[in-house]
Amino acid sequence: MRTEIRGQRFDRERALYNARHTDIADCTFAGPADGESVLKEARDVRLTDCAFSLRYPLWHVQGFTMDRCTMDQLTRAAIWYARDGRIKECTLGGVKAVRECENVALERCAVVSPEFGWKCRGVSLTDTEITAEYIFLDSRDISLANVRMQGKYSFQYVENLTIRDCVLDTKDAFWHAKNVTVENSVVKGEYLAWFSEGLTLKNCRIIGTQPLCYCKNLRLVNCTMEDTDLSFEYSDVEADVRGHILSVKNPRSGRIVADSVGQIIRDHTVMPCTGQVVLRP
Repeated sequence: MRTEIRGQRFDRERALYNARHTDIADCTFAGPADGESVLKEARDVRLTDCAFSLRYPLWHVQGFTMDRCTMDQLTRAAIWYARDGRIKECTLGGVKAVRECENVALERCAVVSPEFGWKCRGVSLTDTEITAEYIFLDSRDISLANVRMQGKYSFQYVENLTIRDCVLDTKDAFWHAKNVTVENSVVKGEYLAWFSEGLTLKNCRIIGTQPLCYCKNLRLVNCTMEDTDLSFEYSDVEADVRGHILSVKNPRSGRIVADSVGQIIRDHTVMPCTGQVVLRP
């Protein structure tokens, strides 16, 4: 049997601690008591049209849904150590919104949260806009589909990541990342994917200086590259690039095929570099 809570305001600490099999609708979590952890350790809870303005509201929650909820900038570290959740048509505005969570799906959300998604497993973003300076640091089994992202140091040390139909405006994305596939996407940033292993980019538009250096098992399939100087330094790469590359520098091994290359640099190497650069006839 389920409990229903509707149209109430909560501001004391642990106000609904360990709530179970509960539907919570049109409630506000804010007020002068400024209580933390209002839904900590909840199980099987459904949140609909609720507003949050208190710290740490959903820690250690298992089996939860959020529909049309808002979390403002005061809702710091909102969802930590949670599992088996679905967040739909919500606005998440607090720093460190999601951390060390498992099997959580966000759909049609708007997120502004520095340090989002650290040390997570099985998290997905679909039809979502997100601004996060650091996103998904050291996370596993992550997927993005139709996401517009703005950030800086994105997907560092991530493993098993798939990205499809996305626009990523970032900087040092995919550093030390492993087993990453990006398809039909725009990836804009500086120093893309240094030290990555097992990165595949298919039908992507790659923009920015000094991309794809020190990579292992790097593949580009039917991609374009813009403003990409000093590309592929010390990388093991198989690349099919449509159009022009500003410059390629000392690829360690493999083959890079492009329509044209402004400059091929082969000097001052610190290791043997046998990578080929082939111009398409």
